[in-house]
Amino acid sequence: MSLFDQISNDIKEAMKAKDKVRLETLRNVKKVFLEAKTAPGANDTLTDDNALKLIQKLVKQGKDSAEIYKGQGRADLAEGELAQVSVLEAYLPKQMSEAELEAALKAIIAEVGATSAKDMGKVMGTATKRLAGQAEGRAISAKVKELLG
Repeated sequence: MSLFDQISNDIKEAMKAKDKVRLETLRNVKKVFLEAKTAPGANDTLTDDNALKLIQKLVKQGKDSAEIYKGQGRADLAEGELAQVSVLEAYLPKQMSEAELEAALKAIIAEVGATSAKDMGKVMGTATKRLAGQAEGRAISAKVKELLG
């Protein structure tokens, strides 16, 4: 079952369970998926890889929005964003732990032969492709800076 079909089925389940947060979140995801499917050049298809990237983007946007709301003293709105983020994260692959991320990045650094911060671009290019969906770009970047610095 594709991720698109899974979301559609989960919308029905959320309706039956009267889970408003989950229902609203999944409807938004489906809207984003449909927009991606009908975009010029998409040929009315959406691969699971592209769907995961879209969900990751929505998670990042939700976390960023929550931070802004917290900064403005609007904990009520931040809670709503974080509730939606938790629904979305259920569809993402398991995120790497700090130790797993460090081990993977050390292997990539050795593989590309990076020795200093000047080589960060080489490492990031390989790391973001290989670790896509398993770690956030910010976390990868911070750890690479730490390891090369």
